[in-house]
Amino acid sequence: MEKIFKIISKTLSTALVAAVVLLAIALVGIRVIGFTPYTVLSGSMEPTYHVGSVVYVKKVDPTTLKVGDPITFHLTGNVIATHRIIEVHGEGTPNLGFRTQGDANETVDGITPASAVIGKATFSIPYLGYLSNFLQQPKGLITVVGTGAAVLAISYIIDALFPAKKESEPEAGEENTNG
Repeated sequence: MEKIFKIISKTLSTALVAAVVLLAIALVGIRVIGFTPYTVLSGSMEPTYHVGSVVYVKKVDPTTLKVGDPITFHLTGNVIATHRIIEVHGEGTPNLGFRTQGDANETVDGITPASAVIGKATFSIPYLGYLSNFLQQPKGLITVVGTGAAVLAISYIIDALFPAKKESEPEAGEENTNG
């Protein structure tokens, strides 16, 4: 029974650490190599980018963008959108702009100036946006920290109840043959 508790304890601790590391890489560490994550909040790009996904955007020179590229841009004020380029306007001029449209939208967007482009959407991870948004809420942070603390506390309790045996200690029923 002791071994089962120890195995469960070590497995939970390892899984917790692995989950935290992977989440940190997916949401923060990825920025080190030039990607910025954005959570998809609307279905305008379904089925390419599902609501609740995290889209990873790489900064690019706007002059390299072409029809068919999904771009992330400042739509209005603080609103950021990811839509697909359907037309390039003013190519080779200071007035470079892009007409975009969401894959699921019937209407076409206005022309987005190159200066509003954040970058090119490169890949996405489904459902990660739900977790990211949950973690940014007080309830989510408390839940995650509480769960982590509980797993670590259980691990320490199991270690205290069943301390590791030293190699020099004989098992019950065995004799110590060391002198």
